[in-house]
Amino acid sequence: MINRTRFCVLSLALIIALLNLPVSHSVDTQDPPRPPQPKQSPREKGVGERKGAQRQGAQSDEQTVDNGRRFIEYTHLVSLDVIVADQKGNPVLNLKKEDFSVYEDKIKQTIDNVSREGTPISFGIVIDTSGSMRSKLQTVSEAALLLIKQMRRDDEAFVAPFNAGAELALDFTSDRQELEDAISELHPNGGTALLDAIIATADYAQEKGHRRRKALVIFSDGLEVNSSVKEKELMEAIKEDEVQIYLIGFIDEEMEERNLFGKSPAKKARDLLMRIANDSGGRAYFPKDISEVPAIAANIAKDLRVQYLVSYYPTNERRDGAFRTIQVSVNQIGGRKLIARARRGYYARNDQGQAPAEAQKKTRDDER
Repeated sequence: MINRTRFCVLSLALIIALLNLPVSHSVDTQDPPRPPQPKQSPREKGVGERKGAQRQGAQSDEQTVDNGRRFIEYTHLVSLDVIVADQKGNPVLNLKKEDFSVYEDKIKQTIDNVSREGTPISFGIVIDTSGSMRSKLQTVSEAALLLIKQMRRDDEAFVAPFNAGAELALDFTSDRQELEDAISELHPNGGTALLDAIIATADYAQEKGHRRRKALVIFSDGLEVNSSVKEKELMEAIKEDEVQIYLIGFIDEEMEERNLFGKSPAKKARDLLMRIANDSGGRAYFPKDISEVPAIAANIAKDLRVQYLVSYYPTNERRDGAFRTIQVSVNQIGGRKLIARARRGYYARNDQGQAPAEAQKKTRDDER
């Protein structure tokens, strides 16, 4: 009886030991299960970061080593989206590499490649819904709807109204009906924080847009009164984001009269919108009548698609985080003077893909 009891005890102990062995091994050698992680490019980092790679002036190649870790190798290739038009504003589509000249910090560069692309677009429809736009909002909404009708199948857009602050009415989508519904629900109210809205929506387009080309189409009267940022900070942010900005400014004619102390409010608004658009490689329009809006929408859609991609390796190979100015010019064709529009420059990022403006972007995100 004693032997049988001892046998049962030993058998039970052996079974328990065998059952515990796989559990101990699993705890020692296997990490807890994790959800699948998508492969991230530098553009797909968190919203709180300003990305350094794959912008104009900071191309990157993602590579994988044997242990599965990824690293980013930054190259010096600078790629510029360039719009070329004649003096009447008609696009010029038959240019070759030898027709272009690029200057970086006033030094002529050797162009590596020129191609013409008609690619899908990620763009934001940003609408001023402040109290000063009350009499214009119907016209603005009609203009936005016309722009939505110009969308192609692979395009995507978001809607962001702003007054004293910007908000996201509709995230990126290719559904025209959803976009039209979001536009129809806008109502005027409050002050105008134009500069804040431009920075917030440009950052959002850069971070969340799925297409290589990104743009904002902004409708506003340009009467800036409530922004927390200054114009200088906005211009630095425009240098950092690879987003073309198109502005449709509805300026009241009665504000055009010059006051005793300098520029009229209308003149100041017009000049501000022009500077913002030009520095981003976009364009500003100032329609005086709703009948002009269809042609403006068509021109913007054409501008965004019919562009040249001009690439070069800069002679200045230093990656010191400094801003490099760029000027693009085009030879006359058949006696016609041609005008090239492109971004005004880029940051020569360091080995980590960082530029000085990133610190400012992080500060802005922390304050939101």
